[in-house]
Amino acid sequence: MRFIIYGAGAIGGVIGAKLYQRGFQVLLIARGAHMEAIQSQGLVLESPNEVVTLPIPVVGHPSEINFEPDDVVMLAMKSQHTVSALEALRNSAGDSVPVVCCQNGVFNERVAARQFQRVYGMTVLMPAAHLEPGAVQSTTTGITGVVDCGLYPDGVDQTISAVAVALSQSNFVCRADSTIMRMKYAKLLMNLGNALQAACGSPPETRELMRLVRNEALACYAAAQIDCAGRDEFKARFLGQIEEAPIRGAVRGGGSSWQSLQRGVGSIESDYLNGEIVLLGRLHHVSTPVNHALQQIANEMALSRAEPGSVGVDVVRERIRMLDPVNNGSDKN
Repeated sequence: MRFIIYGAGAIGGVIGAKLYQRGFQVLLIARGAHMEAIQSQGLVLESPNEVVTLPIPVVGHPSEINFEPDDVVMLAMKSQHTVSALEALRNSAGDSVPVVCCQNGVFNERVAARQFQRVYGMTVLMPAAHLEPGAVQSTTTGITGVVDCGLYPDGVDQTISAVAVALSQSNFVCRADSTIMRMKYAKLLMNLGNALQAACGSPPETRELMRLVRNEALACYAAAQIDCAGRDEFKARFLGQIEEAPIRGAVRGGGSSWQSLQRGVGSIESDYLNGEIVLLGRLHHVSTPVNHALQQIANEMALSRAEPGSVGVDVVRERIRMLDPVNNGSDKN
């Protein structure tokens, strides 16, 4: 089995590096300066315990690959880039190549299943960072991350079972899960805070906003009759197995949305995290002003190249007030 990592940023880069270190065949697909740096020097993997440079082969586009029958594509770009990436992949590989969505949210599997015969979901809990070309960071000691995976929309087959074995051998906790989307919807509840962290940082005042964000999502799940793993079930499987530590004396600055703002890439994933809840609310007549406000603010920050943490909690509260049809007396949502 050869692992093609499509999107070699924080998550994809660390997964690819760990598989490569274990002796599996790995090919990265990256872009721009990141690709050029890997081509010239290899991929630098930095952790609290080591810094290694790995000569993993890399290309810039799926059309540069001679696809083989045992290839598995690990989709790891941000969700806003998924549609164009999948089109390029199908044009190059056909629709029979297995695609594993190692991404936040629940959008990617759904859109991939329109184009590919075998699609898999992966619930990823793995503190990682990608802030400089040619380098990724894994900020854990011991286990690198928990990365359960399963067939979309449900089930397990030989392919995903082999993927789970390979990842388990590469310093991940991983099992093949026949109901993987239950866990992905539970993970989405956590990721709804990404935009809030990117906008405001993590002061104590954000805790109440995070409670409201989650409550809106749970109301939407109930209205849409979505099967979501409970908090205790998710915590028992994914939390408490990972220990973070500083790298070069510095702790990880923030999650994936925070990193998007820090790198100034001009886009952010909020349409597919908070925006997923906004969409469910519109489809099922549930008010979602808090998620809508965070979706708007995160996109505005990305477009203006704003610094992470540069928006005050009071600004978020005011935006929520403007969008709340109940408390503001008009439906602007």
